[in-house]
Amino acid sequence: MPKPLLGLLLGLVLGFLDGLTALFYGPEVKAMMTSILVGSSMKSMIVGVVIGVVARKASLRTVLIVGTLLGFAMAFLVAAMPGENGEHYWLEIIVPGTLVGFILGYATHRYGRTPARAA
Repeated sequence: MPKPLLGLLLGLVLGFLDGLTALFYGPEVKAMMTSILVGSSMKSMIVGVVIGVVARKASLRTVLIVGTLLGFAMAFLVAAMPGENGEHYWLEIIVPGTLVGFILGYATHRYGRTPARAA
């Protein structure tokens, strides 16, 4: 499977799982679960596609750095938006988002297919 497509699909799955971690923070998030799951999935799909494009040309180390930084940046943007009660959930959003970026980088580089070059 091409690396950008693999990044997109893995981003969807890992983003959904990342969103499900919100359930660990109590019943007050149950009303927001749909928006959390959709937002987390979309965020991770964007990161996955970008990582897939980078992974076509870059080394594993570069892809891991890009994935980690992109995961952190996207999670930071989401965490900067306050919840309904005005609180920010910095660690609860940034830590899993950064880990998802790292995992996406590794899996996309390792298991994605690079297109054959024309002769």
